[in-house]
Amino acid sequence: MSDLNECMDKLGYRFREDGLLRRALTHSSLAVEQHRMGEDNERLEYLGDAVLEHLVSRHLYDTHPEMREGALTRLRSSLVCEEALAAAARRLGLGEFLLLSRGEEQCGGRKKDSILSDAFEAVLAAIYLDGGLAEAQKLVQDYVLCAEGQEKRSSSKDSKTAFQELVHADHKGRTIRYELVSESGPDHKKEFTMRVLVDDTEWGMGSGPSKQTAGQAAAQMAMERYTKACD
Repeated sequence: MSDLNECMDKLGYRFREDGLLRRALTHSSLAVEQHRMGEDNERLEYLGDAVLEHLVSRHLYDTHPEMREGALTRLRSSLVCEEALAAAARRLGLGEFLLLSRGEEQCGGRKKDSILSDAFEAVLAAIYLDGGLAEAQKLVQDYVLCAEGQEKRSSSKDSKTAFQELVHADHKGRTIRYELVSESGPDHKKEFTMRVLVDDTEWGMGSGPSKQTAGQAAAQMAMERYTKACD
């Protein structure tokens, strides 16, 4: 109980039903080890993922009326990705409160991004169930949306640079190349169409009065498709 109280102090929220918090901190490895199947944080993580997406989406929709759907999607994805949520969990110190099996403990489970990000979403769901959406919003505001300014600056880069960083964040070895598809019109009014490929797969195509603008348009389309494919 003392560990749960300390965790609640760090969260800034007092649970009425502290069993919810215990479950949110229980990794599936411990439930398996102790033959308590289903008494882990996986269902809470599922709910927390939905709550988080709703809260972040609503915040971005309300605060960025100038952003189109693609830009909003990219910014949201950067805020709720595994790496970002693991960082939020570390700021909260959730790792020290996780309930893990002996094997997962020995494998460094308290430091794994996947376990930490899932635990953050599970804790968010537990707060939502215990205290409602407003209390969940406080956690998201303090530990997820606090990174919004930095991510928004990153998203303001030109589309080619942003797409390259998006792809290489997942697979640094992938090759990105732009190809001219067509060129039409008189010299004073040219229309170029470019496509962008990752390895040998086409992800976007765009047109413009120059190869550069057509390439940027192709990269913009590619980012929207790539982001949705990775969600």
